[in-house]
Amino acid sequence: MTTNLNWWKGGIIYQIYPRSFMDASGDGVGDLAGITSKLDYVASLGVDAIWLSPIFTSPMKDFGYDVSDYCDIDPMFGSLADFKTLVDRSHALGLKVMIDQVISHSADVHPWFEESRQDKTNPKADWYVWSDPKPDGSPPNNWLSIFGGSAWKWDSRRLQYYLHNFLESQPDFNFHNPEVRQAHLDNMRFWLELGVDGFRLDTVNFYFHSEGLEDNPPVPAGEPKTMGAPHDNPYTYQRHVYDLSRPENLDFLKDLRVMMDEYPGSTMVGEIGDDFPLKRMAEYTSGGDKLHMAYTFDFLNTPHSPEYIRKTLANMNDIVGDGWPCWALSNHDVVRSRTRWGAEEDGEAYPLIAMALILSLRGSVCLYQGEELGLPEANVPFERIQDPYGIPLWPVFKGRDGCRTPMVWENTPQGGFSTIEPWLPVDKAHLPLSVATQEANPNSLLHKVRQLIHWRQAQPALVNGELSQVDVGNGQLIALVREYEGTRLLVVLNMTNETQQGTLTTDVAEVLQGHGFSSTLDGNNLILPAYQACYAKLS
Repeated sequence: MTTNLNWWKGGIIYQIYPRSFMDASGDGVGDLAGITSKLDYVASLGVDAIWLSPIFTSPMKDFGYDVSDYCDIDPMFGSLADFKTLVDRSHALGLKVMIDQVISHSADVHPWFEESRQDKTNPKADWYVWSDPKPDGSPPNNWLSIFGGSAWKWDSRRLQYYLHNFLESQPDFNFHNPEVRQAHLDNMRFWLELGVDGFRLDTVNFYFHSEGLEDNPPVPAGEPKTMGAPHDNPYTYQRHVYDLSRPENLDFLKDLRVMMDEYPGSTMVGEIGDDFPLKRMAEYTSGGDKLHMAYTFDFLNTPHSPEYIRKTLANMNDIVGDGWPCWALSNHDVVRSRTRWGAEEDGEAYPLIAMALILSLRGSVCLYQGEELGLPEANVPFERIQDPYGIPLWPVFKGRDGCRTPMVWENTPQGGFSTIEPWLPVDKAHLPLSVATQEANPNSLLHKVRQLIHWRQAQPALVNGELSQVDVGNGQLIALVREYEGTRLLVVLNMTNETQQGTLTTDVAEVLQGHGFSSTLDGNNLILPAYQACYAKLS
């Protein structure tokens, strides 16, 4: 059998949040054995890979995004043997395995930081970002933490501040130190040798900081706040010029790519939160010598009008060039797309047409667990909130727990996720949307999503083709042409709740079927009912 080493290019990656996918041990927290038990279901969707959010040893103050051992599994999830079982079963099912790498910062209980903070002369003294206070004792500059307040924390042992772009318990590494860069390359090689097929790189543009520690300027009056953070967060008031997206990062990404190329078929997708995300994506994914692909927050935010979508796609074509995007509508950090984009829309029809959008674009795709079920954002009462990001900003921003609640496998009190009350509550509104309920209904969203994915995977123009936008004379419609090896495939999407008409300017050779949507083409006049799509080969 021929192995496609570029499986990731146009591939579909199913994101699993391990704490909330399936609890096999019965302690209310998901685990590796639980994931393994559900891999047949994931494979049935027709996706190419799974991505696991962090599973490393951690104090869990940020639920795994604070790593205390980069080469071991946290006991709550299982063991390295359990992980190897998961990898082997995934590969047997034709699924690649990608894991999170959180290397911009560690937990403050990581042995490296515990050594670093002892004094200014120990072997790891320069492994993290330390700085003296200003003469008045205040922090070195105006840099802010995404989670609120200053990005600097005073340490009474060194009589210095350390940098933390996130929680105080997540000190930032000093990537200007070559030993730090090599240590992380070694950690990642450990997992490649265990059989993983790739990495999702958390906050990939945060690795380096300006050694001058200059103050960030404010966002100029009248300019948009574009960072991937809620706009009620003061973090968005600054232009992040000196604390992230530094030019030195490109050289490290090239070193990382050299290592990845030693493992044919492996891949990396980077998370980019930046004031100018598409520009950064172009830098990080172009040329074939850095990241394979990256995603931004362009579709993980609130705007979703046809005009906004068309503008985003135009900017992508103009700016990213030969770089490769990875599209997502939902993940573990944002309100679920059915609520964020589709709160006023049909609860079953809208999630399917939204999924058709990202499955029709040039790039790869990440699907977040439960998206195929059409799960809305869960309601988590304040007393059950776990997310350290949400507690201080409540109630304007309720944190990320609403998208992290347990997967619903059955219409039972705990959703078939666990035999006891789970770490986050199961939203009762999710239960009628459970996997078992939808599997039993041939007209359910789950069946329609599965049909759409399998159909898309068999269309080379949708997987690999170039993209251009076309005008069909109706601003409510999104119209694209995907072209690959002489085949030109027209895609027209109606994401509104009303029937729309468009006029095609190119003759259609064949209206394609099998994807589950309906349309009417009378000559060059296209009629699309609400939430429907048309796929057609052009003459």
